[in-house]
Amino acid sequence: MSSICLEAARKGEREIDDQVLIKKILSGNDHAFRLLVEKYRTELFKTVYAVLRNQKDAEDATQEVFIKIYHSLPQYENQGFKTWMKRIAVNHSIDLKRKKARKPEEMVESLEYDSLATTRDRIEEEVINKERRELVRKRLGELPENYREVIYDFYIADKSYQQIAEEQQVQVKTIETKLYRARLWMKKHWKEDDFS
Repeated sequence: MSSICLEAARKGEREIDDQVLIKKILSGNDHAFRLLVEKYRTELFKTVYAVLRNQKDAEDATQEVFIKIYHSLPQYENQGFKTWMKRIAVNHSIDLKRKKARKPEEMVESLEYDSLATTRDRIEEEVINKERRELVRKRLGELPENYREVIYDFYIADKSYQQIAEEQQVQVKTIETKLYRARLWMKKHWKEDDFS
């Protein structure tokens, strides 16, 4: 088999890898979990580091995140595996940052807790939005032509429905419908990511 065929076969394998690994891990295969850790270690480390901003803390936290992923795997519902893992990583990192910032004599008051919950939501949303933008930018050419412009405007140019409608000289409802249909297409064809 030529090296090109081998590479193509490997790329095809990667697309089904996560589901195969998940099934093997759930059936007790520890080697499959080691492969999953190897596959996503760098990516999850970057996510954790973006919150903690400390190399040693991020390394330790990344290991803890994989333990959480391992224990949470039975609850995973086949909707955007990378996004699901990154949510766990972001939430864990924020928890660690909060604990580190807290002094022993000061317990988190409800106002501080609300503020941290808002920060957590914001950071999680930023990570997910960045991931979506990167995916859309990489795969824009795969979209049907009638969806490309509206998807580019919404996900990459970060325009509102109103702005897009004005530029295209159509009703906002038309843009909502186009985006709805484009998201359905992306969910169907790009199974890994959640476009809601």
